[in-house]
Amino acid sequence: MATRDPRIDAYIARSAEFARPILTHLREVVHTGCPEVEETIRWGMPSFTYQGILCDMAAFKQHVAFGFWKGRLLVASAHDRSPEAMGNFGRITRLADLPSKRVLLGYVRKAMKLNEAGIRVAPKRPRRVREPVTVPPDLASALKRNARARATFDGFSPSHRREYVEWITEAKRAETRRRRLAQTLEQLAEGKSRNWKYE
Repeated sequence: MATRDPRIDAYIARSAEFARPILTHLREVVHTGCPEVEETIRWGMPSFTYQGILCDMAAFKQHVAFGFWKGRLLVASAHDRSPEAMGNFGRITRLADLPSKRVLLGYVRKAMKLNEAGIRVAPKRPRRVREPVTVPPDLASALKRNARARATFDGFSPSHRREYVEWITEAKRAETRRRRLAQTLEQLAEGKSRNWKYE
């Protein structure tokens, strides 16, 4: 059974006046096309799920965006994502900017079938494979002498280790590098990541 999230009611109510009828229409189309859809908020915008993410919508100051999670497999290229707006239908400023209700319902039903079949969409860009972290000799030597710092460093993910290594190796002056190395050891001994202030 479909669920309606009151946070989406609030999202629509606080959206710009032009956007409210568009968002309401899109919501109703999704519920009509997929009676078992569930609503939630993802990434700060209304999202609809059915055996995985189905579609989402967002209101901006001057337009609305609507898109299917697997839109590249669904939406004809005539409506495909325009570079100036997210989603599959470009900048939507009025209901007439959308395909007909019948066409939208067809997209919703196709999206349901893709989710039911467990079909995944390949990413547009392949993931970048990063080189393994190479610990510079001065840091490796300092870590050998400080067991607590070494235990923290060894327990970190490669990305957390990389943050410390890059911070040290990017120093332009020897004095700056020594200061950063000392601060690294201090923070690691306290169990802190490089950017602990922002966590």
